Amino acid sequence: MSTDAQAEAPKKSKKMLMIIVIAAVVLLGGGAGAFFMLKGDSAEAAEPEKGVVTAIDEALTINLADGHYLKLAFSLQQTADAAEAVDTSEAIELAIDEYTGRKVAELETEKGRTAIKEDLLAKIEKAYTTKDGVQEVMGIYYTQFVTQ
Repeated sequence: MSTDAQAEAPKKSKKMLMIIVIAAVVLLGGGAGAFFMLKGDSAEAAEPEKGVVTAIDEALTINLADGHYLKLAFSLQQTADAAEAVDTSEAIELAIDEYTGRKVAELETEKGRTAIKEDLLAKIEKAYTTKDGVQEVMGIYYTQFVTQ
């Protein structure tokens, strides 16, 4: 073996070692950063404590597309932070707006119902959050859901 070949072998191994060390440091640093960011998010995003359930007294009849309709009844799961039973009028209006004109095909699948329910819940949670940031409603429960 020549002296040039012997000199190149240690250079290559040193470069490879440096690359491995740098990659390990980057991966460990990224993992630690992700851990602390996710740990911080879980503390902030703690779900509120459940309070009373406020039922909507009568089922809603909502016009769907193509001459069909939906008979819908639901209840609001309030948080323990809600001082009293909420007025359900805004939740009813939001539900009517969310479902009016939808196609029966959207509502026949579990995936479709779940997606629309999540959209409705997001709107209701926003509507029932006070100016002080107190969330009064944290969930909805369908008690009647019939399409025709």
